[in-house]
Amino acid sequence: MLAPGHRLALRCGRVWLLLLLLLGCGLAPEAGSLLNCPPRCLCASNIISCSKLGLGIIPTQLPRFTAILDLSHNNLTRLRADWTPARLPHLHSLLLSHNALGFISTEAFCHVPHLRYLDLSSNSLKALEEFLFSQLQELEVLLLYNNQIAQMDRSAFDDMARLQKLYLSQNQISRFPVELVKDRAKLPDLALLDLSANKIKGLPVMALKGLPAWMKNGLYLHSNPLNCDCGLYELFAHWHARQLSSVVDFREELVCSLPQAKRSVSVFTLNRHDSLNCSEFKEHMLEAYLGDTVTIDCDTKVRGATTREWVTPTNGRFPEESTNSTMTVLGNGSLQIRPIRVEDMGTYTCYAVSQAFNETLYVDVMVHNFTQHGPHDTLNTAYTTLVGCILSVILVLIYLYLTPCRCCCRSNEKLAAPPEDSINSSMLSTTPNHNPEAGGRKGSLSHLAASGPMQGQNGKVKPHSTPEQAARRAQKAHRKVSDPDSVSSVFSDTPIVV
Repeated sequence: MLAPGHRLALRCGRVWLLLLLLLGCGLAPEAGSLLNCPPRCLCASNIISCSKLGLGIIPTQLPRFTAILDLSHNNLTRLRADWTPARLPHLHSLLLSHNALGFISTEAFCHVPHLRYLDLSSNSLKALEEFLFSQLQELEVLLLYNNQIAQMDRSAFDDMARLQKLYLSQNQISRFPVELVKDRAKLPDLALLDLSANKIKGLPVMALKGLPAWMKNGLYLHSNPLNCDCGLYELFAHWHARQLSSVVDFREELVCSLPQAKRSVSVFTLNRHDSLNCSEFKEHMLEAYLGDTVTIDCDTKVRGATTREWVTPTNGRFPEESTNSTMTVLGNGSLQIRPIRVEDMGTYTCYAVSQAFNETLYVDVMVHNFTQHGPHDTLNTAYTTLVGCILSVILVLIYLYLTPCRCCCRSNEKLAAPPEDSINSSMLSTTPNHNPEAGGRKGSLSHLAASGPMQGQNGKVKPHSTPEQAARRAQKAHRKVSDPDSVSSVFSDTPIVV
């Protein structure tokens, strides 16, 4: 049995033998990492840990092969462009959390172009300048939570097409950065955006409704002083019905402030009578018209689902049993029906399968048994209505200005014809004549000519006489008519025009 000293010497010999073998195999750079490790730091292969050392500056002599660099829990205040004089082409993870960083140069990441993980949480950052992270085109995870960020330039995250997770919680952000989610080309792979515990009061509800479910699933908005309204209730009620993690996991922390009240309530109580009395949320039905082309989205919260299978209301399966020529499954997994028929109405089921988990979605489709007006029909209807209105106006003008008026025409005719030119006018006129005898005979004959109400000059109607007066005038007229001389005298005084 060997003594303890001999056993220790044997172990040391074995270590040196291993180092010699490594050198003989051409692995000298890895062995050199033990020699190039910064002072007071811990090094393990390509991992450099300088955490909790109270450092005020970053060590300058970092090995070129460094892949993970941990500088957390120190006293760093500035990250300059020359924090590492040499390029670190293999560095993919940089940890700078729990420092006092208040300034980061826009050229600070020039020498680390392949960085994929950057932790800047729990620092003193107050603003994100323009194009601050634009050089990190391969970055996938960025942690900025627990800072004092109040301002973010809209271009701070430009050219970060591979960014998947962005943590901005526990800051002083008061504006929802809609540019991060609305323009899908800017951050196409962004699946998690944490904006919880900030100062956001209003949300772009319509823009958030249009996001795919897989992004809504990672959009965290809890613990913000949101203003209560029914649009906010409908938004989160829909997310809760879809069982999205961002709402289900933090249901109790989704609160808002009631208008004209100094208290916060749960967003999911806004449908109560003692609150805003918002309408109860119901899943909307997809409506279509006969003959339309309808695309049903399989809006799953499983991002990058490898398989999407549809089951129709008649239990037909697509794309396996694609016997129906009117239905096809598109490249993004959506089901297209062209043209849609009344018998296509019902509930469609989408099965999404991924490596993480599976999800089943149900979409109700209603088909109206008539076609919807196309753009040409709408134009023709508007043109017809306009022409009808114009014709109506023309007819009204014709009626007002071209239709003859009886009263005006009669008055003009009577004014144009003198009373002496017509026997009728002399018979109907009550104006005294120069011959008193003729006047009396004319007055008697006039009672025979007009038995109704009498008209005087200018068309004025004389009032009716009493029965006694009418009887006396009738007797006198009868006696005068029976006298041939009276009748002849009437016609002799009146000139006849041939």
